[in-house]
Amino acid sequence: MRKFVSAVFTGALALCGQVAHASVPGITGASGNPVFKLTASPAYISQPDGMSIYSWGYGCASQPYGFQPFTPADNTCPQMQMPGPTLIVQEGDMVTVNLTDNLPAAAGNTSILFPGFNVSTSGGVAGLMTQEAGPDTPVTYTFTATTPGTHSYYSGTRPDLQVEMGLFGALIVLPKNPPVQCAAKGDFSLSTAAYDNPNTCYDREYLFQFSELSLKVHRQVEQQVLANANHITAKIEPYHPEYFLVNGRSMPDDMDANYAPVYPHQPYNGNPHMHPGDLVLMRVIGQGRWQHPFHHHGNHARVLARDGNLITSQSDATNTALAGPLVFTVPTVSGQTLDAIFTWTGQGLNWDVYGTAPHTCSPAPGSNLDATTKEYCPDHMKPIPVTTPDKNIVSNGLWYGGSPYLGSPVGSNLIPGTTEINTGGSYAYMWHSHDEREITTNDVFPGGMMMMLLIDPPSLPIDEQQ
Repeated sequence: MRKFVSAVFTGALALCGQVAHASVPGITGASGNPVFKLTASPAYISQPDGMSIYSWGYGCASQPYGFQPFTPADNTCPQMQMPGPTLIVQEGDMVTVNLTDNLPAAAGNTSILFPGFNVSTSGGVAGLMTQEAGPDTPVTYTFTATTPGTHSYYSGTRPDLQVEMGLFGALIVLPKNPPVQCAAKGDFSLSTAAYDNPNTCYDREYLFQFSELSLKVHRQVEQQVLANANHITAKIEPYHPEYFLVNGRSMPDDMDANYAPVYPHQPYNGNPHMHPGDLVLMRVIGQGRWQHPFHHHGNHARVLARDGNLITSQSDATNTALAGPLVFTVPTVSGQTLDAIFTWTGQGLNWDVYGTAPHTCSPAPGSNLDATTKEYCPDHMKPIPVTTPDKNIVSNGLWYGGSPYLGSPVGSNLIPGTTEINTGGSYAYMWHSHDEREITTNDVFPGGMMMMLLIDPPSLPIDEQQ
């Protein structure tokens, strides 16, 4: 227990004073006709309580691969990972996925479903929902990426068992012609817009795949594999998962870097960073069998689309006005995807969150936000307390020291007469499941579906490669 809690605070402190690390990393293929060669394989994943859990997952059957938005240090895609590789394609691409079955013989066949797309198949053997890959019979899936947005893929063979074991992943379709109004920031976003719609511009993006894991089920499967059973049977109900995962990791592991070598089969993190005013695209997928309420502190988010279907107003002649709701908690429904835009400006806090020596705030016409910095202007340069709060009362570690503005990470550019006690230089908001048990790891708090959103000062670089 002490080791676990120590690891949480060690990870927390490590975040302070560093450049950020997150984004939506994935693999790509040839432009126009990408081909992905995947394999379904077994391996062990790790959890922050020290458990090593036998699992199955999709991975890359060949090397090297193309990567976006940056290439990992070892330039490799694991042969097994959980979740599976994020496939990044463009609207209109003819996508081909070749699947090889490297699961234990007792597991039987396996497959991939691509919901929302008209898929043709070749090879393999006939299955209940699609053609399946057997031990010596690979299968090929082909479809046109007709719909931009966030999509999922997962096994269509014994999904109650194979999805539980880890056979799922994400497919991201980028708009072919993003609106010219959406300007690129160069901060490792995959595109400038989520859809072919000028109201879906964004500055940075993060992918959140929510799933759960039953240690009892995984142990049953492992024991039968080790015993060379002819056919795997597993008692899944009643279902009581002990682990709750974001992109295959639990808190605090999910705040470590993408492709961190300590997690060879869990390459993706869940560690959002942003500058005030950034438009952050949240790509959310419910990959498990339960619904997980994703609660994001700091502000509401505007829902853009569900399952790749953009939600627009029927009364708008241009069909571009967004009609999705503002939500403070995202319902991660099993099998459903959701795209939403989150932003944070410090609105209504009644002091200048930027905290730098006198600077301008000239709002754009019809807006309360500065056209350049997106600062909330009515709060600009309002007085802050003469005496800042006692950091031992209001602080929690080094994430937020009680200072009512985003001070410089090196303590410069302060308003005269104030003292910098926000040593981390960032605001922090917990993003987590609103089901209390799901923010534990095997019933130990903190853990599970939890992460920290850091609002970084505008002067702090956010380098998604780190």
